Amino acid sequence: MSRRRDNKEAWVPRTKLGDLVQQGLITLDKIFQQNLVVKEQEIVDALLPQLQEDVITIKMVQQMTQSGQKSRFKAVVIVGAEGFLGVASAKSKEVGPAIRKAIGKAKLNIFPVLRGCGSRECGCGGTHSIPFRVEGKTGSVKIQLIPAPQGVGLAVADTVKQVLRLAGIEDIWSKTFGDTRTSENLVKATINALKNAHKYAFNV
Repeated sequence: MSRRRDNKEAWVPRTKLGDLVQQGLITLDKIFQQNLVVKEQEIVDALLPQLQEDVITIKMVQQMTQSGQKSRFKAVVIVGAEGFLGVASAKSKEVGPAIRKAIGKAKLNIFPVLRGCGSRECGCGGTHSIPFRVEGKTGSVKIQLIPAPQGVGLAVADTVKQVLRLAGIEDIWSKTFGDTRTSENLVKATINALKNAHKYAFNV
């Protein structure tokens, strides 16, 4: 359920970073290079107008309170565009508000994705895959992302495909371990692997 969102209301920045973005004085790449904290989702909307959103799961969660059983909806959402991803979850009494809250949080969690061509069978030097094998883990779920040559496509689970498509990755293999039926953990493990790739590349 990928979709684009139009920014219909005029944005009045509440932070200094927001002012810089609105004036066109800083890019998203510079924000990450300088380790600046994004506190307004409109910053991401302004710098990534092509951003797309994808709902991973929506499920009802129940909690016992003094007044009885309380039911809420939990939405897990990813947002992304070429080379950037974010994921978040949120709860609400209704599905719509839960999704909107998750989208807003995901935008604040956005990070750069390191792409490349790490396949020895290809070596084209492009950005269709990832530069090297990486691993990620969340809960009992573990995933390995493996560079693949052009033409392989996304040889991964459907839930992982949702994540990688938004990141702009076209060719990849994967190995998964643990309870991969839990979509939320599988998505977060994939995100963790992509973050680890970025950390590894810039810490060597």
